[in-house]
Amino acid sequence: MSNGYSIAGREDALDFMAQYPGYGEQRWYSDALGTEQVSFSWRRMLPGTGGRGSYGHRHPGQEEVYFVVAGTVTFKVGDDVFEAGPQTAVRMTGEAFYALHNDTDAEAELLIFSTRLAEAPFDKQDGFWP
Repeated sequence: MSNGYSIAGREDALDFMAQYPGYGEQRWYSDALGTEQVSFSWRRMLPGTGGRGSYGHRHPGQEEVYFVVAGTVTFKVGDDVFEAGPQTAVRMTGEAFYALHNDTDAEAELLIFSTRLAEAPFDKQDGFWP
């Protein structure tokens, strides 16, 4: 940090998806920027990737916002399934289990924001979206 700001490039941000080749990227910029209050990620979803056929999750007591930059993403929140396209924001309250998936033939790009916590609460539900 210098002069009241910090800068982080793509390669400075940890890629959560690096251990899953073929699924795209999810770069977490918070550590690279040294944020104290905001958790911020950029996600690139390849076609046919995401949480369908996997588990659902939630972060009790933690609000999250998913902003679709490009493409279309299918969300499953509780029993509701819906699509979100470019310039659409989806707020997760932390109460319902959810997952998202790219059902299209094109890449999708999202921004994900939440409050940064020392240890974010996490609940997992296997078999959430068969």
